[in-house]
Amino acid sequence: LQVQNNFPFPCCFAAAVGFLAVSSVITMSAPFFMGKVIDIIYTNPSEDFTDSLTNLCALLSGIFLCGGAANATRVYLMQTAGQRIVKRLRATIFSSILKQETAFFDKTRTGELINRLSSDTALLGRSVTENLSDGLRAGAQASVGVAMMFFVSPSLAAFVLSVVPPLAVLAVIYGRYLRKLTKMTQDSLAEATQLAEERIGNIRTVRAFGQEVAEMEKYTNKVDYVLQLAKREALVRAGFFGATGLSGNLIVLSVLYKGGLLMGNAYMTVGELSSFLMYAFWVGISIGGLSSFYSELMKGLGAGGRLWELIERKPQLPFDEGITLDKDTFRGALEFKDVEFAYPTRPETSIFKDFSLSIPAGSVMALVGPSGTGKSTIVSLLLRLYDPISGTITVDGFDIRQLNPLWFRTKIGTVSQEPILFSCSIAENIAYGAEDPSTVTAEEIQKVAEIANAASFIRGFPKGFDTVVGEKGILLSGGQKQRIAIARALLKNPKILLLDEATSALDAENEYLVQEALDRLMEGRTVLIIAHRLSTIQNADFVAVLGQGKILECGKHEELLANPNGLFRKLMQKQAFLQNSDTFALDLQSREKNILKENV
Repeated sequence: LQVQNNFPFPCCFAAAVGFLAVSSVITMSAPFFMGKVIDIIYTNPSEDFTDSLTNLCALLSGIFLCGGAANATRVYLMQTAGQRIVKRLRATIFSSILKQETAFFDKTRTGELINRLSSDTALLGRSVTENLSDGLRAGAQASVGVAMMFFVSPSLAAFVLSVVPPLAVLAVIYGRYLRKLTKMTQDSLAEATQLAEERIGNIRTVRAFGQEVAEMEKYTNKVDYVLQLAKREALVRAGFFGATGLSGNLIVLSVLYKGGLLMGNAYMTVGELSSFLMYAFWVGISIGGLSSFYSELMKGLGAGGRLWELIERKPQLPFDEGITLDKDTFRGALEFKDVEFAYPTRPETSIFKDFSLSIPAGSVMALVGPSGTGKSTIVSLLLRLYDPISGTITVDGFDIRQLNPLWFRTKIGTVSQEPILFSCSIAENIAYGAEDPSTVTAEEIQKVAEIANAASFIRGFPKGFDTVVGEKGILLSGGQKQRIAIARALLKNPKILLLDEATSALDAENEYLVQEALDRLMEGRTVLIIAHRLSTIQNADFVAVLGQGKILECGKHEELLANPNGLFRKLMQKQAFLQNSDTFALDLQSREKNILKENV
């Protein structure tokens, strides 16, 4: 990211610097004129100079008024431009985060990213808004003040400025340490934020295990460490500002001593010494302002270093690059060929080795296998959340690594075991499936909700489709969330459909409603079903059994079930009791409904 990209308003900054120059010149001219006034009063004690003094003070008042207006304009322009910079910076960081590959999120904590997006940008924002504005003003006033000190008395100015080199060395040491300390503080804050976000987001689990007190202690320990770092920063800042304050007072004392000697030898007038003292005073204030500016700048650079790492990081997988296929010829035939894969965070653990599977266009393939064999990983590979180590995955004969990932994912619909909904209305969650959610009409949302068996329970809510579902859809039941997810997938109208254990967490009645909606969703699409329930598998065109990192069996449901020594048959036999229990529960519910109807 080039620096100029974050400074898109050069005219605004140029104008602010112009007003800064005007206000600084006017402010720093005051001691000179004050000295002249003192000389007039001191050298003409017997003359009536009331009119001259009144006119001069009136003129100076007008000049100071212009200086105040220029200073106010400078502050407004710098603040406005600075906030625009922060806004653009935050948008750039958020965009950079969203473009990163999935493996990046596997090893980077969400709380750390949130901390960079909020706390780090706020800290850097302060450095480029009021801090930058005040720092420029202090620098300008210090420069003009030093120049005027040399103009009034070169020898006295040289004497005073002899203290600057040791202060500069102290400032460099202080700045480097503060920058390092700020980065440590921000990293610790990120850890505390991550802990708080994770625990608050899973408060039901925390409460179910009675871990509230333990989590409070963990968070307290995290923020205690942040407090220790803050104390170290406070100690360093106290030492630095104490040293600079002492230096300023010693400078004033030195000016009085040296200036008194010069006056005694008639090398300076009272007015000149008064002007010099006022300039020394202003320079001292400006140096104090520069110290604060430098301190905040180092803190901003410490936070900025974390931000630049994120902004400049190039995703290992392309975000919006590659070819797209013609809509009319896209069929959705899928094929895995000799795929080998291991998760980037666990490269030593192989998930697939020599994995091959072909799914004809428009067919339904059920993928079964023991837990932990990598069934859900297939979905991640098809969505190109990861790339295989070796082998190829093709769609209609094209390697998906050649395709534009952003385009390809618009052709795939997914319904998972635990669908994630956003904390907004039901209508907005359904519309999220469209390429442009803002163009979706209420009629389209209601239509897909009807097909997904969701419209009836949605209309039962007081606010209907405008009902807010809570964070991750926590205010809805599992079956309700599934049907909204199906409606979302229907609105997307994908050519390829991935169902990852979509009914495994549901009771018998909800499974029936969801399965009915899924059957409608699967019509005319290439479907990969990851499931273990017989009710889901038996309607598939083909069944593939996954184990030991590869496909062990593949064929029609009846053929595999007929093989007495086959792995598929053994898996189904293990579930026989569960399937019978589910069937009994569904029959019992059906009988209860019939009895209720007869009584009515």
